[in-house]
Amino acid sequence: MIKNYWNKGKKQKVITVIGTLILLIVLVVFRDDYQPALLFVRKYIFIVLLSIVVLFLGLRKFKNANNTIGKLVMLAFLIVFFSTLYIVGWQLKMYEYMKSYTVYSNLNRIEINQLPVTQNERIQPMRNIYSMANESVDQTKDVSLPHIVRIGKNNKWTMAIQPTEKYKWQGITDNIEEIFAVSSTTPFPRFSGENRIPVTFSIGESLKFSRNTYNAVVQRFNVFQLFSLEPSDTYYMKNDEGKWVEVVSLIKWKGFFFPYPTFGGVMVIDSGEHNFNDYIERILIGKGTFISPNEIKNYPYLIGQNTLAEHVSRLQAESLKFLGGFSDPLPWNMETAVKIPDLEGDKNKQPFVTDFNFSDTKINAYSGLYHWFGLEPVANQRTSLMYSVFIPADGSNVLYYYNHASKKQGYAGVSAMPLKVIESRKEIDWSVNKPVEFRPYIKDIAGRRRMFFLGTISSVRQGSNTYDGSATPDLALIDSEYRDVVWIDVKHPSEWDETVYNQLNEAWRSSEGIGEFFVDQRQKTNKMKVDITKDSIESPTTNEALIKLLETRKNTLEIKKLQRQIDSLKAISNASKTE
Repeated sequence: MIKNYWNKGKKQKVITVIGTLILLIVLVVFRDDYQPALLFVRKYIFIVLLSIVVLFLGLRKFKNANNTIGKLVMLAFLIVFFSTLYIVGWQLKMYEYMKSYTVYSNLNRIEINQLPVTQNERIQPMRNIYSMANESVDQTKDVSLPHIVRIGKNNKWTMAIQPTEKYKWQGITDNIEEIFAVSSTTPFPRFSGENRIPVTFSIGESLKFSRNTYNAVVQRFNVFQLFSLEPSDTYYMKNDEGKWVEVVSLIKWKGFFFPYPTFGGVMVIDSGEHNFNDYIERILIGKGTFISPNEIKNYPYLIGQNTLAEHVSRLQAESLKFLGGFSDPLPWNMETAVKIPDLEGDKNKQPFVTDFNFSDTKINAYSGLYHWFGLEPVANQRTSLMYSVFIPADGSNVLYYYNHASKKQGYAGVSAMPLKVIESRKEIDWSVNKPVEFRPYIKDIAGRRRMFFLGTISSVRQGSNTYDGSATPDLALIDSEYRDVVWIDVKHPSEWDETVYNQLNEAWRSSEGIGEFFVDQRQKTNKMKVDITKDSIESPTTNEALIKLLETRKNTLEIKKLQRQIDSLKAISNASKTE
């Protein structure tokens, strides 16, 4: 048809050439708009091809049938086939079942025999940080969802201060000019000063058209990547040169019969101003530097970093339901089938990004950020902890799991934690206060490695979905084995282990036959107090030395206070000698 139109004359040839150029420009410039359709075909490639073949053969058979009965039989076959495909594949979720099994079959699973200890405990839940960050910006700005990333040797919540989506024009014209970087280990997150960092990004999650992160990244894909990669979570971190970059996690779809998502590397977008050259580059070839999973080892700032899409890690963790075999998760079996418990009212679902130390677990695993899951039995009335799952947050092709069930530990899982906390403090109005985000707290206490859940109490207004973040939230540690709730002081993390011991030591000693712990530390503390008091009475030279030290520090108020104490002690001593 095109050839006949081309041969009609010069005018038709010009129209054909111009039309072809326009079509090519549209395909190049607007590939971020039609890429979801390409991904859909990739995700369901086997089903799509099977449906096309069956439909083609069925319609041809229908057309060639010599009588009405033959046509009706073929039509009935097509209706039954596609109805069965829909009911079995989607309504009964057998397609998702097979996809999950494919993930399990291709997963590098390693069972560990000792739990790693947690370190650099994060105090605030993600939604508290998000709420407090939004309180610190004006009405023309929004804050992107916070993510924990490693900045140097510290873990920080980072998020962009971006133009609000309520005002469309700002999303078209403005840049991202600041980001928040707040320590995850402090109970007092500050959204000002050095934690509010001036840096410009012309690409952002709330920006419009080619300046939108999703659009810019998709435009960067080559033809093959358009069919297999999709952008996911966006992180803000420092690269190896100390410059702030925007890192977009990529999901790669693998497989033919039942394609499944895996870690596909990252797209790194450098900071910089928006200009005309930048605009042309975004329109034609997108923005960002693609780093494949195999190349991440060449970038130290990405090793042990949090760059794995949570959608991928959730599917990997859920696939452990096949540890008992292919048919075990089916309704008539389910002996070892597990699920990821999602608590009602908790805005942040698992995984919880946690810092673990694997140094004494005798496996070749790095110490740092992991996606942690606490898997529980499928039945709603069962809340025991079956597996602890540790997935490296940097996308390393491995999954570590600890089998609590096989060791018959009988630990309570995440689903059981809210009621434990509520029961321990009945005086709190739990209609507006929610115990949320129960992340693991694993420490060596009283001669054993013990597992707790660290939960935070967040306030939420009635009828609102926004948490009211507090700078000094209430924290509770729940012993997953003994089910006891220990309320801890958020301002003194160094005292948490001893606080837990003081409350539970008698139960532990009676049940486990252990000795006493923390005794030496308390004796040293008491002895220090006695020695200081004794020296202050009997050794004036010590007092003079102390006064001299304080004078050198120019602490006048402390000197006067100490001098009054010395004079009082000397007066008491002289009075006793006179008597």
